[in-house]
Amino acid sequence: MTFLNIQRDGPILTLTMSQPETRNALTGNTAVEEFVQICDAIGKDPSVRVVILTAEGPIFSSGGNVKDMKRFFDEALTPDMISEEYRQGIQRIPKALYNLDVPIICAVNGPAIGAGLDLTCMCDIRIASEKATFAESFVRVGIVPGDGGAWLLPRAVGMSKASEMAFTGETLTAEQALGCGLVSRVVPHESLQDEARALASKIAANTGAVLRMTKRLLREGERSSLDSLLEISASYQALAHKTADHREAVTAFIEKRAPQFS
Repeated sequence: MTFLNIQRDGPILTLTMSQPETRNALTGNTAVEEFVQICDAIGKDPSVRVVILTAEGPIFSSGGNVKDMKRFFDEALTPDMISEEYRQGIQRIPKALYNLDVPIICAVNGPAIGAGLDLTCMCDIRIASEKATFAESFVRVGIVPGDGGAWLLPRAVGMSKASEMAFTGETLTAEQALGCGLVSRVVPHESLQDEARALASKIAANTGAVLRMTKRLLREGERSSLDSLLEISASYQALAHKTADHREAVTAFIEKRAPQFS
């Protein structure tokens, strides 16, 4: 059964997690392979300017399939084997999504729990339905964030709030998520997809190459010094100045008209 429903509308690609019967769990199915494959395809397609990630059903994602975790009770599965399963399994999702150059909007339609919450943090912009909730709940089932959540969540909400969420496993409402910066806006549930598409259209109206370079700079800025980032920015800017889209943007600005990007 396919996990991701993929829809294309011009430069906007919408990925919808489509297994509501499993609460859109990210393990015990083909989710990992499908995320890796689509991210690889998007990276190679310069006509894609923005991605929307959302889900079908009342729940965004429950994260790992808790029922599936019972198999780890088997003494034949050693800690080394389990570690390797994580490396070759769910840990491939953050590497694929977080490192994708294309801007990603996450439209959170319902509860985002455990790895489901961390999945939202792999995206650039998070918009929440008023029905959305968020929990870094690994501690509640006696495990740690095995999917990179300990790296992702502090970058979204700061170390203090991330620690509180990870140590308690407690759930945040959509409004509480807005208050700590986990999401950038909360919207009525019925207008969530429209809001996401409207924002995606605003982003997609810009030149694709510059959008990708801008995202790379934002990502690089999280882990490099100011001097290093300035040097990379200078190189990217030199490339941007030589693009046809830059020339069109400047010309359109001077001529007081909307630009027509290639």
